[in-house]
Amino acid sequence: MSAEAADREAATSSRPCTPPQTCWFEFLLEESLLEKHLRKPCPDPAPVQLIVQFLEQASKPSVNEQNQVQPPPDNKRNRILKLLALKVAAHLKWDLDILEKSLSVPVLNMLLNELLCISQVPPGTKHVDMDLATLPPTTAMAILLYNRWAIRTIVQSSFPVKQAKPGPPQLSVMNQMQQEKELTENILKVLKEQASDSILVLEAALKLNKDLYVHTMRTLDLLAMEPGMVNGETESSTAGLKIKTEEMQCQVCYDLGAAYFQQGSTNSAVYENAREKFFRTKELIAEIGSLSLHCTIDEKRLAGYCQACDVLVPSSDSTSQQLTPYSQVHICLRSGNYQEVIKIFVEDNLAFSLPVQFRQSVLRELCQKAQQGNEALDEICFKVCACNTVRDILEGRTIGVQFNQLFLRPNKEKIDFLLEVCSRSINLEKASDSLKGNMAAFLKNVCLGLEDLQYVFMISSHELFITLLKDEERKLLVDQMRKRSPRVNLCIKPVTSFYDIPASASVNIGQLEHQLILSVDPWRIRQILIELHGMTSERQFWTVSNKWEVPSVYSGVILGIKDNLTRDLVYILMAKGLHCSTVKDFPHAKQLFAACLELVTEFSPKLRQVMLNEMLLLDIHTHEAGTGQSGERPPSDLISRVRGYLEMRLPDIPLRQVIAEECVAFMLNWRENEYLTLQVPAFLLQSNPYVKLGQLLAATCKELPGPKESRRTAKDLWEVVVQICSVSSQHKRGNDGRVSLIKQRESTLGIMYRSELLSFIKKLREPLVLTIILSLFVKLHNVREDIVNDITAEHISIWPSSIPNLQSVDFEAVAITVKELVRYALGINPNNHSWLVIQADIYFATNQYSAALHYYLQAGAVCSDFFNKTVPPDVYTDQVIKRMIKCCSLLNCHTQEKESNRIQFFSHDAMDSYYDYIWDVTILEYLTYLHHKRGETDKRQIAIKAIGQTELNASNPEEVLQLAAQRRKKKFLQAMAKLYF
Repeated sequence: MSAEAADREAATSSRPCTPPQTCWFEFLLEESLLEKHLRKPCPDPAPVQLIVQFLEQASKPSVNEQNQVQPPPDNKRNRILKLLALKVAAHLKWDLDILEKSLSVPVLNMLLNELLCISQVPPGTKHVDMDLATLPPTTAMAILLYNRWAIRTIVQSSFPVKQAKPGPPQLSVMNQMQQEKELTENILKVLKEQASDSILVLEAALKLNKDLYVHTMRTLDLLAMEPGMVNGETESSTAGLKIKTEEMQCQVCYDLGAAYFQQGSTNSAVYENAREKFFRTKELIAEIGSLSLHCTIDEKRLAGYCQACDVLVPSSDSTSQQLTPYSQVHICLRSGNYQEVIKIFVEDNLAFSLPVQFRQSVLRELCQKAQQGNEALDEICFKVCACNTVRDILEGRTIGVQFNQLFLRPNKEKIDFLLEVCSRSINLEKASDSLKGNMAAFLKNVCLGLEDLQYVFMISSHELFITLLKDEERKLLVDQMRKRSPRVNLCIKPVTSFYDIPASASVNIGQLEHQLILSVDPWRIRQILIELHGMTSERQFWTVSNKWEVPSVYSGVILGIKDNLTRDLVYILMAKGLHCSTVKDFPHAKQLFAACLELVTEFSPKLRQVMLNEMLLLDIHTHEAGTGQSGERPPSDLISRVRGYLEMRLPDIPLRQVIAEECVAFMLNWRENEYLTLQVPAFLLQSNPYVKLGQLLAATCKELPGPKESRRTAKDLWEVVVQICSVSSQHKRGNDGRVSLIKQRESTLGIMYRSELLSFIKKLREPLVLTIILSLFVKLHNVREDIVNDITAEHISIWPSSIPNLQSVDFEAVAITVKELVRYALGINPNNHSWLVIQADIYFATNQYSAALHYYLQAGAVCSDFFNKTVPPDVYTDQVIKRMIKCCSLLNCHTQEKESNRIQFFSHDAMDSYYDYIWDVTILEYLTYLHHKRGETDKRQIAIKAIGQTELNASNPEEVLQLAAQRRKKKFLQAMAKLYF
């Protein structure tokens, strides 16, 4: 150690290591004391708190001299803060269990994206397109960590979350929570869209047969100091924390199993994949041992998953083995054999093998089916409930309120069944005194609850009752029953409500809240809320379910309603209506919205307009998902309502951005270009950016057939999109006096952000509009100075060929947008040859030649009836053919081109099988000479045989020669297509 370093170490060690609480992160930042802090037995703040604070500080927006909020600057301090966050995560060994438990989804998303960035994962590149086997170990491990977290987060989001009891509503706190909730939902939406890719990445990881390495604090320090010098070391097989192949595969198998199990709720066939992954996880745990440092699996949860998979997907040898009670119950429920379920439950009252929670879940499932109108299940529900109740009393638990409800109207059949269950649930010879005492007390209590003495005598004269109760006890009970004062007979009492059952208020409220969550009937929701408010005035019932979501622009108005019952009813009706619309249950959504509209019309013009707007959006969705899919135009009144919404000028009405988006997209999709270009009011173009964008798109579509000089709106549309894709910049003077330029990611000068533009475009499906937008972004992609391979598109000539200030455009974002738009467009119509060529050009420009050739061939195939007709020359242009040849060459299918007539010939060793497709005799003669020179006799004979075909004779008429050439082109392209499709 140098003298200077020793002095620094001594000075550092003499200073206190615990900074003031208010500036601890600054202290760690400036003094580089992070590692020393983390080595403490109980560091305060804890490591996960450090990650949150580091990333929060690094992501704080800045304010320029004009007091405009700017994105966080990319300066040295923020880069160090991000690095410190990564180092803390490395200290925690990138344990997702710890990170997920303590970090929110947005924070962990930011952390893992920083890991991808520092691990040299190219931004905008799909992970599924990357070959993990050829990547550096730390890069591959970063990709695995991100995709493991992605599917774990999706799985976790599907679990119910217990809603915390809210305190008094505070608007600022609610807004903050709503913002974080919306951010989390946006991230989840992206993760779910990429879920299939994440699963493919993790499946590919299971095929790796090499150890991986993850960044440590040391490798991160090296990267921060001199990234160019140490790049090779961090990518070598010895840098970072070693993760053995078996440990990595064990974690990946478990996470994939959980993902497949979650998908099984909508696709039962996927349960087989989950079973395979979970049982492979058990095998790997047995191999590496449960005390592995880098593989933490909750083995109890894994056992539960395996047991569930055994029930849902019995193994192939299950016929030779006795099915478990779980499997038997599950099979009976699926087949509707409910009597067998009852038999299993009665037998289990002796065996005690099925958990009480499982038995209760079966009863809940049956009761829900009964409530949905299957009255035949009412008797089954009582019998299952009776079995569960007997099991409860045998284990010393109290009688549930549900049994009291179902036994409210006793009859001979119910009492006979109850006595049968009691008799078969206890072995009097082997039962303990406590079991016998529990059963006797139950029978005695049932008798005391009965009003009809006939039913009392049925029980008191039963053999089990006589055996369990002494003579004195039985006589005393019967005397008590006879002497009771006359009371209203419960068996003839009309049951007006479930809450006629004697039970505690808390139980009643809980049951009502459960019904409130399940119901989508507006009248029933109103009745439940009236009952709930009659029982307590202290609860806010709109908070019962965390799944009830109302947009923040509405919630402030709704929660301002003074009457508590009205507030709860409006909020819940709207939330349930929005949810039904989201899951495409449009009939129920319409009922809920209509009821809410009727309610708010009485007291709030503002909320009335809100509901009219939401019902308009619902009608748009209903048409688009129904008759609109077959091309049927919307009714004229719907188009008129859309126009009315766009032209609405009511002040103080809360408006959702998505409604404006959908309305403009609706007009474009149904080619209402005349209205958008000529009839839309001028004030809308200034106040509504979506109307402005729609007007420019509609006008550009109308002007396309005209001469180029008349396409003024195309230039206007170009300028609008260029402004949206621009970045703002600012200058900063450093300590050395030099002025540096710091780029900001999005300019605020455009009419909307790029993400908003992309969201709007993904609501369009009119082919011409999508083609116009695609060609614009392709042209914008091509104008950059460092572009090597242009992308082609229809109508690309209508756009300007240059931009005055190239540095202002975020071309990285433009490239990502082009890829996103092509993927979306091909999802709308996978047979559009123009879009297929754009996709092929993108792959060609990114050196993915196999994929490029696939899409070039697909573009030709869709417009030529699989090459049975001639491919139009505007599809297979000279540039496309040259690129196809280059693809073949770089894929070791070497081709050459004769420039006069674009005839191809092959000289690769394996290409003699394609000689039958060559129609130029000169090329075949050259091949004959070439094979003779090489001594390749067999191949020479193949070439001579191809020359000898009569239809290639030069003396043939030109029409015969052209026909021969055309036939060979067709066969060659069909062979290539079969090879690459």
